[in-house]
Amino acid sequence: MRRFAPFVIVAVLLVGAAARDALDDWVNRTDLPVTAVAHSAEIRDRNGTLLRAYTVADGLWRLPVTMDQVDPQFLRMLVAYEDGRFYDHPGVDGWAVARAAGQAILNGRIVSGGSTLTMQVARLLENGPTGAWSGKLRQLRLALALERRFSKTDILNLYLSLAPYGGNIEGIRAATLTWFGKEPARLTPAQSALLVALPQSPEARRPDRPGNTALAARDRVLDRMHRAGVLTDEALHTARMAPVPTVRRPFPALAPHLSDRVLADAPDRQRHDVTLDATLQAKLERLASDALRGKQAELSIGILAAEIATGDILASVGSGGYAPGQGQGFVDMTRALRSPGSTLKPLVYAMAFDQGLAHPETLIDDRPVSFGAYAPQNFDGHFRGEIKVADALRQSLNIPVVLLTDQIGPLRLMAALRRSGASPALPGGKPGLAVALGGVGVTLADLVQLYAGLANNGQAVTLHAQGGPVPGPRIVSRSAAWQVGHILSGMTPPPGAPANRLAYKTGTSYGHRDAWAIGFDGKHVIGVWIGRPDGTPVPGAFGGDIAAPVLFDAFQRLKPQLDALAPPPPETLLVSAALLPQPLKRFRGRNAVFAQEPDAPKLAFPPDGARLPLNDTGLVVKLRDGIPPFTVLADGKPLLTGNRTREVALYGIGKGFVTLSVIDAKGRSDRVNIRVD
Repeated sequence: MRRFAPFVIVAVLLVGAAARDALDDWVNRTDLPVTAVAHSAEIRDRNGTLLRAYTVADGLWRLPVTMDQVDPQFLRMLVAYEDGRFYDHPGVDGWAVARAAGQAILNGRIVSGGSTLTMQVARLLENGPTGAWSGKLRQLRLALALERRFSKTDILNLYLSLAPYGGNIEGIRAATLTWFGKEPARLTPAQSALLVALPQSPEARRPDRPGNTALAARDRVLDRMHRAGVLTDEALHTARMAPVPTVRRPFPALAPHLSDRVLADAPDRQRHDVTLDATLQAKLERLASDALRGKQAELSIGILAAEIATGDILASVGSGGYAPGQGQGFVDMTRALRSPGSTLKPLVYAMAFDQGLAHPETLIDDRPVSFGAYAPQNFDGHFRGEIKVADALRQSLNIPVVLLTDQIGPLRLMAALRRSGASPALPGGKPGLAVALGGVGVTLADLVQLYAGLANNGQAVTLHAQGGPVPGPRIVSRSAAWQVGHILSGMTPPPGAPANRLAYKTGTSYGHRDAWAIGFDGKHVIGVWIGRPDGTPVPGAFGGDIAAPVLFDAFQRLKPQLDALAPPPPETLLVSAALLPQPLKRFRGRNAVFAQEPDAPKLAFPPDGARLPLNDTGLVVKLRDGIPPFTVLADGKPLLTGNRTREVALYGIGKGFVTLSVIDAKGRSDRVNIRVD
């Protein structure tokens, strides 16, 4: 028998080698499932904080995560509880499998698992069965194959991404955000124990389900970790006293409008980093909701905050609530075209300063005026007479700004608006003088960008949510921008707001459709819009009444104290009205030398181009201004001389086209062309 022993040993070795080779071949021929896990797209703020996440295609919350982003104690507890020899076995723990097989033979069914973390990953990748022998065999084969092609770190990362935690929650990051409202970087022992226990029976142990199943499962993990020496007596006692969460927390959903836009621009990217600040965004979203509370259900709101020096958008609130309804919360009102009301007036004044038409101390007439058929009126219907330009801007008077726009030219005003980065839309094509009073379509983002440029020494600032600063062209000079900012900083704050010298301007569009307030200090600019998304009027809504208080509140939530405006550039003309150069003392316009004096006589009726019937009562003529006595002529022929009344009837006028003229005592005149039938 001894002489056959060497042959027996050789035979056994050969059989073992053959079996090993067969096993290797069997494992190597394993078809691996797809290991590239689909993760939820994420929008992160400037500090890496999660602003918003989106479910993957099958409706699951599954956020990307790696071991270095997870609390080390959780990882120790996970390995100790689920797979103590994880770092030593090749994917299958022989001792655990033998134990599980023995128990199954004795009981006629599978009693305990011999499943390793790698085998669990294999099951999760294929969503395979857990109890059938065929399923276990497939997991065993796949686990061996995974270990040969991936590192232990890779396998653990897959587990951290795929483990189920109840409902549509997969992965440790989605679980900690759902059950604890936090990232997994720092967890308490009690939280870690619950997260170790949940994947074993995620539906039965869900913390938001009735009963104590989750608590009992967590405490079993804690007790076992204590016996294994992972937890001290004190840590065990403290952890068992901690409550188990009973509600599922919503995922962060900040800046939904901007997030949707960013994702739509790059749908294939998983992570999108933006310039927003999550803390400020949350504050301003709450402010927007509070501002609409108790008001019409159809109202919406937009708030946009940005950093002047960089153009970084720090917060973007597109509505009072991201939901359907009368307020059309899904509509992003930071990008909707609206009438700007009076908010373009600072640009007009800055351009007038640049072109030498006016100075803040220049006197300008606030009086009835007409430009052909266009006769602008002040919002309150009153006239102030002669007033300083700075006061005209602060009081937001319409007539002075139209007078300046007439001299600047509406086309130049539109060009400056475009240089600021805005994309104005004209309903009629060619711009008219009404542009200065809101006769153009702009967005809240356009206006915030314009005011950022004024605050940036007159140089355009490109607002952006991604990327870095982009230098823009010059809109107005440094001195003109400073003068406008200085004027606006003298605006009276709304009632109850701090007197903090915020440079701001309000606006109300025609028919009370839009209420605006835009303001800036030395570092930041914020804009507020309130109205109805469908463009219908909101009776009684004024920018100064409803938008300005929100603007001041927004700055208070941004920072405790305003940053001072920059000092005036050295080239700024800082003098009183008495010391102004003569052409700047009073606004007359470039053609003042050819223009009639303001109190020159005027034919108030009939208007130029009128068509009037001829009758026996004569042609009624009404005069305004001028110094009597008046001479009235028809086609150069005097019809009336020495007249001191301002309403007379003329006789002797024939049918056809007639030129009527009036001359006052100082030789000043006016005339109109009419047609008499």
